Amino acid sequence: MKSIAVFCGSSAGASNVYMENAKEFGRELAKRNITLVYGGASVGVMGAVADTVLHEGGQVIGIMPSFLEQREISHKRLSKLIVVDSMHERKAKMAELSEGFVALPGGPGTLEEFFEIFTWAQLGLHQKPCGLLNSNHYFDPLIELFNHMTKEQFLHEKYRSMAIVDVEPSRLLDRFDSYEPPTIKTYIKEKQI
Repeated sequence: MKSIAVFCGSSAGASNVYMENAKEFGRELAKRNITLVYGGASVGVMGAVADTVLHEGGQVIGIMPSFLEQREISHKRLSKLIVVDSMHERKAKMAELSEGFVALPGGPGTLEEFFEIFTWAQLGLHQKPCGLLNSNHYFDPLIELFNHMTKEQFLHEKYRSMAIVDVEPSRLLDRFDSYEPPTIKTYIKEKQI
């Protein structure tokens, strides 16, 4: 794996654990020579992971819509900053440049980005791994929701397992290396064919 898109918050969060795990994840990316592709900000969890990858000698590509360049304080020391016109362009460019996707703690934007890319995988638009770095058990309520969706038959178990979850960056990336995508989603059951 040569590049991973990271979706995460432009805030630091309530616990120091979020920033520390972001740095740990950044160190692991740099150690494995994996390029970080992310939203391009210099603040919060986003800034922490990018700063760490850069400090460790790794490559970082930031992608930011022009209207957010001042609000999210674009990072000035990236290997490359790509300024686009819209959030849609941002997500499309991140998907194009990445071989996998990881969400670190963040707010609604982080979840929206993760769910879109997860849905694309479910529909067979890509076959790249999608993961959650469950820092400080941040994503436990989301994992419970996935389980509820599966129990209530709105999410098939084989797609539920596409969300690779771990608390350790190294284990999460090891699981990415062995990821095998499920078959493409269909809307009818085999007995209906």
